[in-house]
Amino acid sequence: MFRKMRRFKQELTQEQTIEILKVCKTGILGVIGDNGYPYTVPINYVYQDNKIYIHCAKTGHKIDAIKNNNKVSFCVIERDDVVKEKLTTYYRSVIVFGTARVLETDEEIFYAAESLGLKYNDDKEFIQKEIKQWLNALCCVEISIDNMTGKQSKDLAKL
Repeated sequence: MFRKMRRFKQELTQEQTIEILKVCKTGILGVIGDNGYPYTVPINYVYQDNKIYIHCAKTGHKIDAIKNNNKVSFCVIERDDVVKEKLTTYYRSVIVFGTARVLETDEEIFYAAESLGLKYNDDKEFIQKEIKQWLNALCCVEISIDNMTGKQSKDLAKL
């Protein structure tokens, strides 16, 4: 169903791929937008329990697209070092294909929001207080991962 990586010698292990998802702070979400055009947007996220969680507004292009077609892609770039002397880039990145769903219950939303908040701020009491205050206004999306690959430049693969 999903393509095999053509340059398999540059493929990262599952553990390396997951580590990149855990440490990176921003990813690019790709959805099928209006009139069939791809729509990509940078977002903060958290990787938790083999899923990706994001938060967003309850209305807008991203949510409309997810409700219309729940298949998404998600990309993070851990390393992006241009080496001008070699006309190349040393990179490490991850691409995820998955299925997105808008979370509906307060418990699901709280879990996603808390996981996301704790990735960026380790004050659990503060995070929980903020979530409780804004719970009715929060919208969270869960991306179930169907396929995930990590890749690095051939120069990094040699190291």
